[in-house]
Amino acid sequence: MKDFLGGLWLVVTLDLRQRVRTPAWYVLLGVFVFLVLAVTVLLVLATNAVFDGGGGVFSTIVFFVLLLGTLVSPALSGNAINGERDAGTLATTQVTLVTTSQIVLGKWLAAWITALAFLAAAVPFLVFAVALGEVPATTIVVSTLVTALELGVVAAIGVGLSGVLTRPLFSVAVTYLAVAALSVGTLIAFGLGGASVQSEVRATNTYVDWAVVDADGVPPGEDPPCLPEEVTTYQVPRFDYVWGFLAANPYVVVADAAPGSFDEQGNPNDVFGWLATGVRQAQHAPDLEVAYDECATWTPTGANMPSDWETPREVYDRSLPSWFVGLGIHLLLAAGALAWAVRRTRTPARRLPRGSRIA
Repeated sequence: MKDFLGGLWLVVTLDLRQRVRTPAWYVLLGVFVFLVLAVTVLLVLATNAVFDGGGGVFSTIVFFVLLLGTLVSPALSGNAINGERDAGTLATTQVTLVTTSQIVLGKWLAAWITALAFLAAAVPFLVFAVALGEVPATTIVVSTLVTALELGVVAAIGVGLSGVLTRPLFSVAVTYLAVAALSVGTLIAFGLGGASVQSEVRATNTYVDWAVVDADGVPPGEDPPCLPEEVTTYQVPRFDYVWGFLAANPYVVVADAAPGSFDEQGNPNDVFGWLATGVRQAQHAPDLEVAYDECATWTPTGANMPSDWETPREVYDRSLPSWFVGLGIHLLLAAGALAWAVRRTRTPARRLPRGSRIA
């Protein structure tokens, strides 16, 4: 085990040294810090976070780091193996005592550490959001850890595809497509899937005859005059059939994993809560028999009694979390991509794809 870890760390350090030697890396990191700074300033000015707390600022910055990380990581990891094969340096490493597993896992760890550098660069801004208040410690820890894991998943997919595919440009493009399928494709599948399966709702409405009420009034203790029942039908999408697509979305995983934080009215304090509540609301089937009786909610004062509308917190509490399912799917994809890359990169190879370089 000690020898394995030693060889693994050797590959990691060599890969990291190659990355930090290029000025482009520092330029990219500087652009990232500038973008996060601009987003933080605009959020503080737009949301009055200085007085209302930094929950919204913190969650938005975490999502922004995840967005930029998933945009940059495929470019940094998508050519980790086949790029060296094209440059003729991979074969030199393979003839040493370093094993194929150490090479693939070492390049994955190097790509993951590189992606985590963006998260580390955003720490001052996250600390500023925490200093504004209204950010629970559990939200800070869980959202940061899950974001780091998601960046590792993207790095693993990129490194895995770079070992499976022979062309660096093609592997980078496929990595971007895989990330897009998880982040945007799941939303498209959810929207189109729910809209394609619809059910009919039968609504029965009974209204107060306000013309009579305004003209004659309603004596105390008597029921108001009511109009005949109106029955209407309409179609509603069945998002409860396809909400599982959202479980594989990395942004939903981060939001749903973070413990919900709500105010006194039951409304979420941050973007995590709003997104998680929306996803959990989609789990529940719509009511296909709707009845509204304005006469039943009538009071002698002429005002209507409050309805039984659920607060976002009540919806959140009575629904099931899904983040562990999505995170499990992502980890399986990452492990599968790395295992496939180890198999395709192992030497001696019995068969090589057409155009593959040996040394």
